[in-house]
Amino acid sequence: MTPPPAPRIVGRDPLPTTVADAWPQGGEPETWLLSVSRYTAAMDAGAPGTILDAEERERASKFLRAEDRERYTAAHLGLRELLGAYLGMAPADVPFTREACPGCGGPHGRPAVSGTPLHFNMSHAGDLVLFAFAGSPVGVDVEKLQPASVVEQVAESLHPKERAELDALAAADRPAAFARCWTRKEAYLKGLGTGLSRDPAVNYVGTGLSAVPVGPWAMTDIPVDGAISGSSGYAAAMALLTSSPHA
Repeated sequence: MTPPPAPRIVGRDPLPTTVADAWPQGGEPETWLLSVSRYTAAMDAGAPGTILDAEERERASKFLRAEDRERYTAAHLGLRELLGAYLGMAPADVPFTREACPGCGGPHGRPAVSGTPLHFNMSHAGDLVLFAFAGSPVGVDVEKLQPASVVEQVAESLHPKERAELDALAAADRPAAFARCWTRKEAYLKGLGTGLSRDPAVNYVGTGLSAVPVGPWAMTDIPVDGAISGSSGYAAAMALLTSSPHA
């Protein structure tokens, strides 16, 4: 898989083209980035009530902090806007479903849209929401760079080789290396549909500048830092299933 271009920006770049029953360009993924603060400022006040479904509205209402509620609402409105453009339908009409969990078989695996080959995933952190769309299962993760104290604590959950790589770095270089590793790992686990219910120490994705594939899953670092004015201190990655898991 060739590295994708920098994400397109929701609210700045033209909406995607309808893909109907096929994904263009041989299945190459497309990524989009949304600024929660800018998207919310431009949002029609009635949009959440007319576009989000009852379950989404209920989940949004349960957030105690206004900033969390705002981030959730912007992320789901942005996702519906993009999916609606790809699928040629009104955002409110996008029929969401959940695939079976690969761990237990329950209906809480990867999010999906009924009746279409289009795969998607999203992640949010701070003011950013990252979306990916592809013709095969895909996962994404975006994170804010963490201070050394957090890196030291969470690094204990990484693969032994990744922990060794971090230990070999100067302290000032560890936050960025950890962020590369963690976003790749979360993107992979989200692509699988397990999330962090699967032990993140099992698979090695690397902390270096070159992402390491996991079986048929290709890992790609997504250039989001500075992509939107004021969005510094972020890292992001995408995992894409490039062949059958049994190949």
